[in-house]
Amino acid sequence: MISYPPFGVQVRTPRLELRAATDDLLEQLAPLVRDGKAAAEPPPYDDPMSLYESDPELRVQRWLQGIWRGRGKVEPDFWRLYFAVIADGEPVGMQDLIGDRFSILGTVTTFSWLSADARGNGLGKEMREAVLHLAFEGLGAREAGSDAFLDNAGSNAVSKSVGYRENGTDWDTRQGEPALLQRWRLTRESWLERRRDDIDLHGEAVCREFLSRSR
Repeated sequence: MISYPPFGVQVRTPRLELRAATDDLLEQLAPLVRDGKAAAEPPPYDDPMSLYESDPELRVQRWLQGIWRGRGKVEPDFWRLYFAVIADGEPVGMQDLIGDRFSILGTVTTFSWLSADARGNGLGKEMREAVLHLAFEGLGAREAGSDAFLDNAGSNAVSKSVGYRENGTDWDTRQGEPALLQRWRLTRESWLERRRDDIDLHGEAVCREFLSRSR
């Protein structure tokens, strides 16, 4: 029996696995953060800024602290699930799933990063499809949102390729400076039109119950 049900969730696709980011897996990912391989250009919005700290050790420290804080704040109306992305047996990045007022709205958003060594071969799209399968099939989400700055061609291309539709623009900051965001929206109906049958879930039912009753 898993004492903390989010640690029991796994999502498997033919190319990768999303595995709950336990401390053991975070320790394996830490060298990527320390070496700056989690950072990207253009940078995302200021979440988590720790990935862009100039001091490598402080970067790892703040990255870990942010995840630990997120684990501790689990409520029906807000939660954040952290997953390590495993490809060819190695942790190569992270994929987060965030529920904000989920018990009322049923909406989720995502956040992810992929090691610089693992980019450019379609893993970004695969990990997004994996976490969306968990959201809609496993947790009963009604809608998923995403956003990226207008010049973040890679993230915007992933959103479009998996079925999101443009949902207006907004402003946010990155590294303290304002920039324009493209917002994206994926409804359950649109996801069902593209639903994959080669993604397996494990531990999602217990996690769903845990999220619904956590205080």
